[in-house]
Amino acid sequence: MKLQMRTLLSVSLAAALAGCSLAPTYERPDAPVDAAYPTGPAYKADGSQAAQGMSTADIGWRDFFGDPLLQQLIELSLANNRDLRVAALNVEAARAQYRIQRADLMPSVGVAGQESAQRTPADLSPSGRATTSHSYQVGAAMSAWELDLFGRIRSLSDKALESYLALDETRTATQLTLIAEVANAYLTLRADQELLSLTRDTLKSQEDSFKLTQQSYDQGLSTALDLSQAEVSLRTAQRNLSQYTRQAAQDRNALTLLVGQPMSPEISAALEQATKLDDGMLPTTLPAGLPSDLLARRPDIRAAEHQLKGANANIGAARAAFFPTISLTGQAGTASASLGGLFEGGSGAWSFVPQITVPIFAGGSLLAGLDLAKVQKNIQVAQYEKSIQTGFREVADALAGRGTLDDQIQAQRLLVDANQRAYDVSDQRFRQGIDDYLSVLDSQRSLYSAQQALVDTRLARLSNLVTLYKVLGGGWTERTATAQATPATGS
Repeated sequence: MKLQMRTLLSVSLAAALAGCSLAPTYERPDAPVDAAYPTGPAYKADGSQAAQGMSTADIGWRDFFGDPLLQQLIELSLANNRDLRVAALNVEAARAQYRIQRADLMPSVGVAGQESAQRTPADLSPSGRATTSHSYQVGAAMSAWELDLFGRIRSLSDKALESYLALDETRTATQLTLIAEVANAYLTLRADQELLSLTRDTLKSQEDSFKLTQQSYDQGLSTALDLSQAEVSLRTAQRNLSQYTRQAAQDRNALTLLVGQPMSPEISAALEQATKLDDGMLPTTLPAGLPSDLLARRPDIRAAEHQLKGANANIGAARAAFFPTISLTGQAGTASASLGGLFEGGSGAWSFVPQITVPIFAGGSLLAGLDLAKVQKNIQVAQYEKSIQTGFREVADALAGRGTLDDQIQAQRLLVDANQRAYDVSDQRFRQGIDDYLSVLDSQRSLYSAQQALVDTRLARLSNLVTLYKVLGGGWTERTATAQATPATGS
């Protein structure tokens, strides 16, 4: 009898594990973007090629961000940032949920012991006397194990697995975003501190100009308009000094939040000294590859595809709900009327209770559930396609920035040089008594404005390189796998 019970359970287990799946065969939707990135005047080829098949996504963040202080900030953020920590905990929760769902594929077996006592009054007892009976049972029990003949549990398990994988990709995407945010916050701090230094120099010049104009006005050599214009320039510089002082402080606060802990005295001192943007601190030769590469390199696109696969598996579970459900409940062990007889010969006992439930009428809920599963899949298809389109647009925008910002910086440098020459000439003509001081003030304001714009444009170029690195999938690994793949640093 035990052999028959064991054989029956083995056959049931094999049937459950070999159950068919009613989920549709998954087919990846076609990418709704062009096969190549845009071309034209804004998209200049940089001649960079992936070394031995290496893509930008394979470039380690330590190799891309060569600044030692920035590397230290990124390392701290990866260890302490709360958003990244929450993303990692969400992955752990999803992994546990998947294990719970997967466990339904196997029977749940436990050991149970039971004692029961019953008193029968005399008028109900066959012997005409009141009796008390006892029974004892101990053994292994299996409770309502569903045979997954039509793949319902398997489909739900696959859905849980895809949700777990999607959250794991989301954690990677959070890491890429965090690294880019730390880099941009660091670059912004350096730019604002360079603007602060420039404003201090400009303020000193404006103070000297105002004093000179005041003296000239007192001597009757300058007009009240000259004096007023000089004061306007002075007050503007004072306002800008407060503005950039505030911005630099807020930049440091933003970095502290991203890093996830207070800055050490050594890092704080190093940040105070970071008063200049280094135009060559980031590589410029990043291979863009093809749009199809984004499907494998972008964690947000991979996460969207896992969600789509999960929705596809959910259709299988909805279809399986139309079919019969077979569950098994059983117990095998020993039973006796006395506690001491539990382990005596001939005390073996077992029970086996199979149950089948056939859906006949559910008020349309099964059809509605299947329709819902199909609609949810279509939603995930649209979300997946949108993630591809978003990735394509982000890369194209960053490539356009790389193709134009260098020229913009060159033009802005020439503009600064031209304004410097105009200021020198106007100052010389004023000292020679040819022009009034208004021309000096105008050229001084134009020079200061051009210098500010140059710093902003240089920052935009470096931030665009950070963005290009991120949108191409860079930042998921610390070190480049192959040394040859490390890009050259631009000058």
